[in-house]
Amino acid sequence: MAHGMRMDTHSGYSDDGGGGDWRDTATRYALLPLRVFLGVTFIYAGLDKLTDSAFMSDSGAGSIGDMMRAVRDSSAIPALLDLSLKNPVGFGYAIALGELAVGIGTLIGLLARLAAVGGALISLSLWLTMSWAADPYYYGNDLPYLMAWLPLVLAGAGVFSVDASLRSRRRRRAGTAY
Repeated sequence: MAHGMRMDTHSGYSDDGGGGDWRDTATRYALLPLRVFLGVTFIYAGLDKLTDSAFMSDSGAGSIGDMMRAVRDSSAIPALLDLSLKNPVGFGYAIALGELAVGIGTLIGLLARLAAVGGALISLSLWLTMSWAADPYYYGNDLPYLMAWLPLVLAGAGVFSVDASLRSRRRRRAGTAY
């Protein structure tokens, strides 16, 4: 039996940006398209809500209030909608500003895991209320968004992110402290 060095091993994830084979590079950049898509989508969704005067109304065509009243009885948690209907415009602003904050945090990679948790919670609440009645379930668009947030909750932002830049800066300072 011959003993030797294995040359086919995969070194895993590294965020230092250096070296490695194509698998290392693919691993480093794997979540970037998802981050860009979710970040841009949530920024757009938040801005769309904030700039739509019909949406930010208690009642009327396209209003947040009428939308919530329309799905109240078919939602998984009607009590959440009842609470939101006490101030539908305030709830609309909270969702829109939350989407905007989550989108920006995800896109630039600032507190990326926290932003992803926020995005997952927004998607979960919308799935349990607005798209719960979709039949079959995969017609509802909020469940796939919820699932899309989970890799970012687990892994964070990785490359091209404020978080990675701050980590790198901390490492350099720690290296010069000795």
